[in-house]
Amino acid sequence: MNAGRVMGTETEYAIADPQDPGADPRALALRLVRAAAQPALAHIRWDYGEEDPVNDARGGRLPRSAAAPSMLTDAPGARLIDVAAPNGARIYVDHAHPEYASAETVNAFDALVQDRAGDRLMAQAAEKAGGLALYKNNVDGKGAAWGSHENYLMDRAVPFARVAALMTIHFVTRQIYTGSGRVGLGPRSEEAGFQLSQRADYLTSRIGLQTTFGRPIINTRDESHAGPGSRRLHVIVGDANRLDAPLVLKLGTTDLLLGLLESEDDSTRQIDELLDRWTLDDPVAALHTVSRDVALTKPLALANGGFADALTIQKALLDAARQARRGIDRPGCADDRVLNLWDQVLADLAAVRSGDEEARLAMHDQAGRLEWLLKWQLLERLRRRRAMPDWSDPRLAALDLAWARVDPGRDLPWRLQGSIQRLADPDQITRAMDQGPEQTRAWCRSQLLHRCPDAVKAVSWSRVILEEQGSEGEPQTRMVDLSDPLGHTRSSCRDGRDIYCR
Repeated sequence: MNAGRVMGTETEYAIADPQDPGADPRALALRLVRAAAQPALAHIRWDYGEEDPVNDARGGRLPRSAAAPSMLTDAPGARLIDVAAPNGARIYVDHAHPEYASAETVNAFDALVQDRAGDRLMAQAAEKAGGLALYKNNVDGKGAAWGSHENYLMDRAVPFARVAALMTIHFVTRQIYTGSGRVGLGPRSEEAGFQLSQRADYLTSRIGLQTTFGRPIINTRDESHAGPGSRRLHVIVGDANRLDAPLVLKLGTTDLLLGLLESEDDSTRQIDELLDRWTLDDPVAALHTVSRDVALTKPLALANGGFADALTIQKALLDAARQARRGIDRPGCADDRVLNLWDQVLADLAAVRSGDEEARLAMHDQAGRLEWLLKWQLLERLRRRRAMPDWSDPRLAALDLAWARVDPGRDLPWRLQGSIQRLADPDQITRAMDQGPEQTRAWCRSQLLHRCPDAVKAVSWSRVILEEQGSEGEPQTRMVDLSDPLGHTRSSCRDGRDIYCR
């Protein structure tokens, strides 16, 4: 059994029909998700029995009558269509977007593979649905935004207030290396310009349960999909990434800092020092400031009366994570690889900050790890080549959109692959489209779908419901308990104790 943190991603895609530009996106999303269903699995429904969207991590529950309809994901009216993917993932319609929720993994590099497998599965479904255009971005520049979420399983014993405090500092400042870049400033692109993050302008509160309005930096939805001792930290602040390094760092750095929060009492003073020194005076304002600071120089007001820039704060978080790593042995979690990549990308950012615009345009290696920088280079070169006076030219927004188009083997990121640092093996991605990760319960979920699809009636993250014929031919219902995310793995099933995992 791997001792790593269980984590995964959720990606909402934008969608269009090139043959019918005015088509209803909700209808297109339904079309794509139906096309994603394998015939042998099309009858399987998603089990909403353990969903609890109004449970709040701060304590208490939001009355369902007070919740916005968009929050009630377990309501019958919200259940448009769900597809069980053969790799143990979930494909479904979320509002007007097709969404891929990856199978559970135990480190950031495996999560990257699962995320890229999702891109391929969704692109295949888009083609099968009649050549639909699929985009992995977060905004339309006209006021609408959609999510690219992260999920981390952690120890519920850690007070949520401390989780929120440290993660707020991290989420605000990590944009400098996780941002995917965006043309336009403001939710409706009210101003011309370029910024680091697509999501920043759409986050308007510090903390809250909601995800589609008044979006918070810290989301408090409390559904662990695991045992009572676990908490799932649901993160909604991140961009959808086309480059590998930002996605690995988005997941891996957050994993390491959650490990710091979970470590023994000797880390309490270190965490207190981080909070005392780096807590932001106005996190929402700081989030917007960081996103619009392409030069990486703007100071952020701190709660203690001081000022610091995002790069300085990230260096302090890296130092704390590295110091904690010296005393923690988590084999197989790729922590050292994440630390090395984190260190490298902060050095990249230091070079970006010290260089002028011409120097930034010439940065090749750094752009292969910093998605917003590579996108900015493409856009700035186009702007100069076409003599565009500012960032309001619609051709820049068109290129920004082209970057997000998911069309494996033909899209813009693929054509620039010689300039991009690749961290996911293509063969692993191909296998991950069909097989669940071996080190989590997703392996068993995937095996059930492959070995006895006719018997599977419903699936969820924490259980699978089977209906089989009894000895007398009568139907019998059986539930496979997957509440332990690190149970029912390939190694634990190898001895045949679980008949459905042999």
